[in-house]
Amino acid sequence: MTMVDNKKQNVSVRMSGTDLKRIKDIAQRINVRDSDVFRFAIKNTLAKLTPLNDSLVKGKDLLPVFVGNGSELTNYFELDTLRLEKIINAGVDDPQKRVEREDIELLAMVGIQENYVYMRLKQLLEKQPEQHAVNNALKDYLLEKYIGGLRGMEVGEVAKSA
Repeated sequence: MTMVDNKKQNVSVRMSGTDLKRIKDIAQRINVRDSDVFRFAIKNTLAKLTPLNDSLVKGKDLLPVFVGNGSELTNYFELDTLRLEKIINAGVDDPQKRVEREDIELLAMVGIQENYVYMRLKQLLEKQPEQHAVNNALKDYLLEKYIGGLRGMEVGEVAKSA
């Protein structure tokens, strides 16, 4: 859906009763309308996913989106290794900008098969990661390898620098 002007449009969204109740509870607690909570959630999520909206951003420059959202993005949209590789590396001719398939595989598995990701990271990293911090270890590994020197930056800062 493309909007040529700035007119607001109504959109119908299917939600579970539980999620709708949570939205209503939040709206009531902070004394705003339900629609304000919806708009906040959507704008906040869109801001995090902005690089996916730009067809010129590809390869390693897309990593901050997937690393910054942890396994939430890959799990919610059921992005397996093949789909992730297509999203990340499609149209990337420069080998320096490509993300290795093995690393994309780790990204796809981080929320599902943490033991495998932990085992692979133990082989790849100089310092052994902590078992309970697999997400952070993978994030550090990928950002250091592909973006370089960005350890400790917030996701928004990483996306802006990419």
